[in-house]
Amino acid sequence: MDSATETRIRQLIDGNKVMLFMKGTRHFPQCGFSGAVIQCLNSVGARYETFNVLSDPAIREGVKEFAQWPTIPQLYINGQFVGGCDIVRELTAKGELSQLVRDADPA
Repeated sequence: MDSATETRIRQLIDGNKVMLFMKGTRHFPQCGFSGAVIQCLNSVGARYETFNVLSDPAIREGVKEFAQWPTIPQLYINGQFVGGCDIVRELTAKGELSQLVRDADPA
């Protein structure tokens, strides 16, 4: 990954308390896993931003290297990599996602 791509990824993560790299958009997810993470975030009332990796091949590949995680979607909260779809589903089922979101963005 080149330094410009890494800088862009870091800016997206640092600029948003809850950041989701996904395929598609929050209103039109283009894969079931991305859609499932959107449902989890919405179910806990999270305020979040998304980035459609299908719109930028450099970010699509770079984010995998950045997190050392081979799949998308990827969720970051407070600048920290949380995980992909299975992890987010598990956190939601345990009630832990809502706490992470509240801690990151108390309203």
